[in-house]
Amino acid sequence: MKKKVGILFGGKSAEHEISLLSAQNVFDAIDKNKFEPVLVKIDKLGHWDMSEIFKYDVIFPILHGPFGEDGTMQGYLKLADLPFVGPGVLGSAVGMDKDVMKRLFREAGIPIGKYLALKNNEKIPSFAQIEKELGSPVFIKPANMGSSVGISKANNEAEYHAALKDAFQYDTKVVIEEFISGREIECAVLGNEEPAASLPGEIIPSHDFYSYDAKYVDTQGASLQIPAKLDAETTKRIQEMAIKVFTTLCCEGLSRVDFFLKAGGEIIVNEINTMPGFTKVSMYPKMWEASGLSYTDLITRLIELAISRFERDRQLKTSVV
Repeated sequence: MKKKVGILFGGKSAEHEISLLSAQNVFDAIDKNKFEPVLVKIDKLGHWDMSEIFKYDVIFPILHGPFGEDGTMQGYLKLADLPFVGPGVLGSAVGMDKDVMKRLFREAGIPIGKYLALKNNEKIPSFAQIEKELGSPVFIKPANMGSSVGISKANNEAEYHAALKDAFQYDTKVVIEEFISGREIECAVLGNEEPAASLPGEIIPSHDFYSYDAKYVDTQGASLQIPAKLDAETTKRIQEMAIKVFTTLCCEGLSRVDFFLKAGGEIIVNEINTMPGFTKVSMYPKMWEASGLSYTDLITRLIELAISRFERDRQLKTSVV
């Protein structure tokens, strides 16, 4: 009997439109001999028929950003006692907050760039103070946002304050990061207790940096090299580091880990994305395709992992009772 899969999409997030694309692509590509997919829309105000969630055997929440990728929806699905694709509450929450994420990386000995976190009720340091601490230029980002929404590069005082104003539109906390000169490498991770890493890919931006426009507006905003042109030893180091990042944040199911590869071979972890863009041309599925797993088979594997985790957790609950 086919499993009925509810594909949640949209949501109350600045990444709403990206979610629409991902969901439609998954709906089109899912193996319909095994699954019966249904698109379940959450509008931009966060409204949806929550009761219909119980009609499905498994949920694929293709929701990017706050209220979908930050543990909020994961907590609801867990309370609803439904299997769902992607990391659970903890992994989703810490993976969304770039400040907390980086603190956990640092504790685990994972190499990260220098950064500062700033809340909107704190005194704003001058650009000169930031420059002394982090150098120049710097990148300013909302702490809880993805898809490069609200991210700016600042080279001077005016750009710095404009960037803060923009970032604070999306969150009450921002991170200010040092500029790292290096290749932008990404690696996809898949699995529960024994995660595996894909062949890495490389993003080669044609813009000043890999901004929202470069990702989603300008069709010539960046070129993707999949797999990335790396020697075997560097590829292995990136894959091992991607899995370490994934397990450090207690993730399961899937995540994409983003790196900087410096000229001397040093690997710096930028961030993790616990529900990366999932169109058929997005980096996550394309890296797995280059690694031998088709888009359709990847969707099947993710659903299987969701069900497997659900059954494992149910057995644990039963043994405790």
